[in-house]
Order: sequence, then C-alpha cells, then structure tokens
Amino acid sequence: MSVTQARTPAIEGVREFTPQVYGDDRGRFASPYQETAFTEAMDRPLFPVKDISHNVSADGVLRGIHYTATPPGRAKYVYCPHGRVLDFLVDLRVGSPTFGRWEATELSGENCRALYIPVGVGHAFLSQQDDSVVVYVMSRGYVPHNELAVSPLDPALGLPLPTAHDLRLSPRDAGAPTLDEARGKGLLPAYDTCREVEALLWP
Repeated sequence: MSVTQARTPAIEGVREFTPQVYGDDRGRFASPYQETAFTEAMDRPLFPVKDISHNVSADGVLRGIHYTATPPGRAKYVYCPHGRVLDFLVDLRVGSPTFGRWEATELSGENCRALYIPVGVGHAFLSQQDDSVVVYVMSRGYVPHNELAVSPLDPALGLPLPTAHDLRLSPRDAGAPTLDEARGKGLLPAYDTCREVEALLWP
C-alpha cells in the first residue's frame, strides 16, 4: 500500500499530500489520492467527488487565478500526473486569517503531489514543461457563470512569475481584476460563508 505524507501549508484549510512514488525501468506508479490519508489529515470522510476534469498546457502557459462564486462555491483536489507546474494558491476569502496570502508548490509527474483547495481559495499554475497535465477533482460541477478570476499579474500579490511577455494567458485571465478591484466590486467570497458552504460538503 502506498504511503502518503500530509502537510498543512500557510493558507488556512489547505492540505498538501505527497504519496510514495514507485518507479522502475517501465515507469512510475503512485496514488495521489488515498482515502485514509485524506480523512486523517482533514478529520472528515472521503472527498465528495462531483466532477473530474483535466487540462494540458504548453510550457509557459499561466492559468488562473480561478475561483468559484460562493455560494455555491466548490472545493478542489488537484494534482499533476504528467509534466511539471508551479502551482499557486491564493486566499481570496474576505475575513480569513490568511486573506491575501499565497503559497507556491511544485506539482509534477515525478512527485505526484496533490493539494486540497478549500472553498474560496483561488488556484493558478504556471506550466514549466510542454504537455503538462493538471487534474481537478471537484466537489461541484462546472457552471460557467459561477467561475471568476483574479489577475495572477497583480503586483500587490507579487507571485514569482517570469515577465509578462514570456507568459501565455487566456484573454479572460489577462483581463481579470486585481485583488483590490475584485474586493471593491464585491466579487470576493466571505470567509464565514465559505466555511459554511464547505461544512455542507460533509453532512
């Protein structure tokens, strides 16, 4: 049975899971999600899966910072089974003790590391290799008008990114508001609301 190490990053509610990776001349095997490790680290039952998606990104592609309007909100469990990305989590929950804080983690097909992303925490990543794959396991299905974004290039956040001309962003992400602009427009979720929504995932 594969062994997973769990870690609690600096953003409240986030969990990082690093499974043991088995490799030989045929390739690698790992289990990025294991119920026992998840329930022990989260003190909750297994993750409530409603949707599983993935994307494939070329080197230099930057996706995010994405989050879901809350309510309804949705939690995510993400990992990279192939390639390598620098993953960013940003606390967008107004009133959170870690509001505005970000954390960077390398996810790759070699380390098979996974992240649990609570409701209201924004997600972004920079692909560092062609054909990098990121898998999203989500607690709620995709509803386009509920999906929002904050600019990953916001200088107030200061994410450690290459210069803008070396990045490839979608028009949506390139035109996303800064954290202050999104807060001023009332687009950011409230911490207490996020906590209430997340609690309902595990009745």
